[in-house]
Amino acid sequence: MAIAVGTLRYESRRPSQAALLHRLRELASVRVRFGYRRLTVRLRQEGWLVNAMRVYRLYREDGLTLRTKRRTKAAQRQGRLLSAAVRPNERWSMDLVHDRLADGRSFRCLKVVDQFTRECLALFAGGSLTGDNVARHPESIVLARGLPVSITVDNGSEFASRALDHWAYRRSIHPQFIRSRLEVLTAIPFDVCTRT
Repeated sequence: MAIAVGTLRYESRRPSQAALLHRLRELASVRVRFGYRRLTVRLRQEGWLVNAMRVYRLYREDGLTLRTKRRTKAAQRQGRLLSAAVRPNERWSMDLVHDRLADGRSFRCLKVVDQFTRECLALFAGGSLTGDNVARHPESIVLARGLPVSITVDNGSEFASRALDHWAYRRSIHPQFIRSRLEVLTAIPFDVCTRT
């Protein structure tokens, strides 16, 4: 078997992708429901000069593919405890609760709670709350109280939507996604918002 001398001596001139790969891993671990296209948008927002194909190549090489079918027995991930809020209006929690009326119709309530004061900032009810509605409702709280530093949400489709992500990015709010109830340091019961 004959191999050309130029092939044996070839050295790649591609710059190192270690920093980009490290940041891609960080984003993929925080945004578990994001595919490579939405991670590309996030990287561009942070100032990285990347295209979708480069991110796709690194995404596939590192094994970060988004699982389309859920495994029956998923391994329990180690939860990370969130640090407690140290002042009012530093961190908000947003969650959706569901219930049914006496006639069988269902409704949903979006609750927004300040984690430091445990004060219910707002309670929005509706027949259906989409990602656009979830992104629109906190705006009235921001006008009255100012912007929080971060918002703690779960990985529901309403909170992982592009609308809420874009709303948070425009206002420099950092959404913190929790994967399970075990990761929440300060659990906020529903009756916080319904007490008189």
